[in-house]
Amino acid sequence: MVQVIMVAEKPSICNAIAQALSGGKHETHGRTPPVHTFRGPFRGQQVNFKVTSVVGHVFSTDFPSAYQSWDKVDPGTLFDAPVERVAEKKGIVHLLQNEGKGSDYLVLWLDCDKEGENICFEVISCIMPQALKQKELRTPGPQQRVFRAKFSAINPSDIQKAMGSLGAPNENESLSVEARQELDLKVGVAFSRFQTRFFQGKYSDLDSRIVSYGPCQTPTLGFCVERHILIQNFKPEPYWQVAPQVKFPGFGTAKFEWARGRLFDKRIAAVFRQLILEASVLRITAVHEREVKKGRPTPMNTVAMLKAASKQLGMGPAAAMHAAENLYLQGYLSYPRTESTAYPPSFDIAEQLRHQTRSPVWGNHVADLLPNNWTRPKAGVDVGDHPPITPCRYASSSDLYGEQGRLYDLVVKHFLASVSPGTHVLMCAVLNLLN
Repeated sequence: MVQVIMVAEKPSICNAIAQALSGGKHETHGRTPPVHTFRGPFRGQQVNFKVTSVVGHVFSTDFPSAYQSWDKVDPGTLFDAPVERVAEKKGIVHLLQNEGKGSDYLVLWLDCDKEGENICFEVISCIMPQALKQKELRTPGPQQRVFRAKFSAINPSDIQKAMGSLGAPNENESLSVEARQELDLKVGVAFSRFQTRFFQGKYSDLDSRIVSYGPCQTPTLGFCVERHILIQNFKPEPYWQVAPQVKFPGFGTAKFEWARGRLFDKRIAAVFRQLILEASVLRITAVHEREVKKGRPTPMNTVAMLKAASKQLGMGPAAAMHAAENLYLQGYLSYPRTESTAYPPSFDIAEQLRHQTRSPVWGNHVADLLPNNWTRPKAGVDVGDHPPITPCRYASSSDLYGEQGRLYDLVVKHFLASVSPGTHVLMCAVLNLLN
């Protein structure tokens, strides 16, 4: 019997794939990570499927043992030193080798970004190392045995769609990740060793054994130190403002802003305050009106999601990403790490809208948009990694709660606003909810 092994990024994705492709009729064995087995069709024949996961990178990049000594190796020589791939998770390597033994085909379900592409080739090296040397085994054609699934959401329809349009892994993207890993290693280790040896010889009371350096962390630390110095050197100075409020019976309270803004002399501010208190009549000298139009938002990428979560929900970046990733793994949101602000031509907007017709809050608005009253979102940029962040299925208030529920509602409202006609009355209400 032909055997197909499929490898995903996380156990939860692995389980979702097995559920979707087997109709829930699969068996599970093992614990960390589990392996799901079932029978099903593949390339016109019935096969035995195995589905498991890797939980991140399988290998890491490091220097050979000859370059590990801090005392004997000059940091400057590390830039020309060779590097090697080291098994970071030996248990995962053994799992892949054992479960993949004798497999006829390999289907890779890793995240659809450069890191995921690199993990694809790590998995290939464990299960089908001959495919790395014989390129025809992993390029489209009759001899292809290694396949790449492209997906942006973990729900049955997207999983089945990805299974029906399998492609090939992208070696160039994988190699770009390896180049970045090698640069990070050489720059980070060389400068960390140099700084540590320099500062420990200069300051005997240095508290840390290692003064770490990284291409990303060091510039960021520089920004933090610069800001800290500004805060430390800031000298606060008291100031006063005149901020009158006038109550109009039947209309509420009007707050006025003083054109002079702040005064640093309390006595002068007190004089103006007294003048206002003694005034018996207020005279309106001018009235200025302006019309403010708020256009539809562009589809949501990761940066836009984090900004909206901070501004509208008071949710920090780490909490927002944690909630978004959990929603993605549960099949409620599309992949939350994307730079795209435009949907690809194949994206089915109407299908995503139909999921939301059950909502008691915005269901009527969605029903009004269907079938053909919605409009294409404003032009954005499709960078080709993943589509913008969208809801993938409906979630009621009892399905999600806390930060996940709040973030899900935010993404749905943003999505609805992005596809609602600019003159649509209900779109204004959705935009108000976003503010």
